[in-house]
Amino acid sequence: MQTLESLKSIFKDRIFKIPDYQRGYAWQKRQLKDFWEDIVNLPSDRLHYTGLLSLKQVSKKDYESANWIAERWLIKERAFRPFHIVDGQQRLTTFVIFINEILNLIKALPGNKEKAESDIYIGTFSLKQIKEEYLVVQMPPKFIVNTYKFGYEKDNPSFKYLRHRILGEPDGGSIIETFYTLNLENAKQFFKDNLENYYKAYGISEIESLFKKITQNLMFNLHEIEDDFDVFVAFETMNNRGKKLSNLELLKNRLIYLTTLYEPYEITEDERTILREEINEAWKDVYYQLGRNKKNPLSDDDFLTAHWIMYFQYTRQKGDDYIKFLLEEKFTPQNVFKKIEIKLDSIIDVTEVRDQDVEEEPDENGIEEKVVKRAKLAPNEIADYVKSLQATAVHWYNSFNPLNNSDLTAEEQLWLDRLNRIGIAYFRPLVVVSYVRNDITIESRIKLFKEIERFIFIAFRMGRAFSTYRNSEYYRLTKQLRNGDVSVDEICNTLKERVEEWLSPATAFDIQPFKSYIGKHFKNGGGFYWWNGLHYFLYEYEQRKVIQNGNQKIDWTLFVKSEKDKVSIEHIYPQTADNDYWKNAFANYSDEQKKFLTGSLGNLLPLSRSKNSSLQNDSFPEKKSPVGKSHKGYSDGSHSEIEVATYNDWNAINILERGKKLLDFMEMRWNIKFASDESKKEMLFLDFLP
Repeated sequence: MQTLESLKSIFKDRIFKIPDYQRGYAWQKRQLKDFWEDIVNLPSDRLHYTGLLSLKQVSKKDYESANWIAERWLIKERAFRPFHIVDGQQRLTTFVIFINEILNLIKALPGNKEKAESDIYIGTFSLKQIKEEYLVVQMPPKFIVNTYKFGYEKDNPSFKYLRHRILGEPDGGSIIETFYTLNLENAKQFFKDNLENYYKAYGISEIESLFKKITQNLMFNLHEIEDDFDVFVAFETMNNRGKKLSNLELLKNRLIYLTTLYEPYEITEDERTILREEINEAWKDVYYQLGRNKKNPLSDDDFLTAHWIMYFQYTRQKGDDYIKFLLEEKFTPQNVFKKIEIKLDSIIDVTEVRDQDVEEEPDENGIEEKVVKRAKLAPNEIADYVKSLQATAVHWYNSFNPLNNSDLTAEEQLWLDRLNRIGIAYFRPLVVVSYVRNDITIESRIKLFKEIERFIFIAFRMGRAFSTYRNSEYYRLTKQLRNGDVSVDEICNTLKERVEEWLSPATAFDIQPFKSYIGKHFKNGGGFYWWNGLHYFLYEYEQRKVIQNGNQKIDWTLFVKSEKDKVSIEHIYPQTADNDYWKNAFANYSDEQKKFLTGSLGNLLPLSRSKNSSLQNDSFPEKKSPVGKSHKGYSDGSHSEIEVATYNDWNAINILERGKKLLDFMEMRWNIKFASDESKKEMLFLDFLP
């Protein structure tokens, strides 16, 4: 049944809940901006088709459950109809937040601050009427039960956040925040800011116009799903038309769907309920961990893929082959829940024969053959899988956010931070598994992290290996470590052996691949400045100085941040050397040699704070100790800057000397060796110097 209805009509005598198989609030900046522009630009005398709203009426059995206690009085005493939202929750959530922010704006106006909500009006409707119609109504006669017209079936973090942080119910206590609650918070702030600006520009009459448009002019195509329609399939099909569901969101829906399909002989009703609760709890925890860092929430699909590498057998097929029968495009009961026939031999009961008993003859084979169908994915396999997802999520978060993390020791924080800075590549699942296995010691983990970091630096940053080099080998080792089939020491030995492939006999580093790579950058004008390991290498050199001298002077986040017309790594001898100081200091070298000197490693200096690139042409004395300028010089900069400031002048010999010093550090830090002093000069592209 389909009809066109306004929001005012839709909310009349209906209660809405988002069922547990649904995802949380997923709209972000782009969707909110489009929504706002649609509302503002809609003519006040026109109706506007808003899209499909698909609902499934909740059965008496369901609303008699504990999940509907606060709503039951409206259903029984006032004949409200309860519905699950199958499609349209993103828009309905947005409407609820939008209406709530209009109410907050009106209440906060100077003339309304002392008034009761029943005495404040938007047009001919009081704020109390609007609140009860769209948001929340209190149960009489004691008015202590808040019944929300729109909410979540499960009392999950999103519902608690919606009630207390968005709609303003007091005494929320501590509330778990997730990726979805962050979206709710952002939507509230977005509408608050834009409504305030709109009010300042156009006045109260236009705010009232917005309210009328949103409640009366926007028309939904209302569709009520019949009892025999598969709501799980409908949810997925319909939601994929909007903001596409992530694989993690799809998976939750499908796993919950599976719990409804098991036969009574496969799972009891209590077990079915418990399994569904375990799925919901697992996803609550997963999304809490993924959204803990509000500024940098973690990817759903990256986590799911990484967990698959830990949990299932790795193949080189595309990334979602881990549970392909769950995530394949065509989602039907047949595809998602294939069953296999199992023949059961029923053994004849042997009973004592008494005088009056006559033993019945069995069939000719002595057995009776029965055939039943069992799911290929058993309930206990789902339970084990979701518990593993849940247990892994916190370690996944910690691997991305090690600093100032009370779950980790100082040394773990240090090495995990290094792995994140160097680019952890495909090793994150292996790192996380080292925490999933709680019998692995901290010392063993540190040993593993050190070998991974060395492997990445030598194979990828220096050896120029492809990004997928040996990834299948380490994915398999990840699964084996999780299962206890391999030890950390064995993996460390494998890493060491692979590093040897990049070293000549006697651990001498083969410079040719790296030299060829940097040579291409010199041809294009960059040299070492364009090396993708430069920031990490110079920062590590700086960190050694911090250990020796104390006082952190470079912030990694600012160091790698790209700012227009600013640099965080400076060419000491500048690329555009128009200053007389530089002309005189390098007068004896050809243009080609000057290019090599400018882009060589020893001429590149990490700054404690980025500064305008135009200042790079200053003379060396001015760079060391600028006079009458707002920026600081080398003498008051990073430890690396202070070290360079000890030179009286800056010339080609000093560039070579500092370059060799940096390569000496490289040998010490990553346990490699260059064949000779001449080999270092060659690698620095300065073999034309004496």
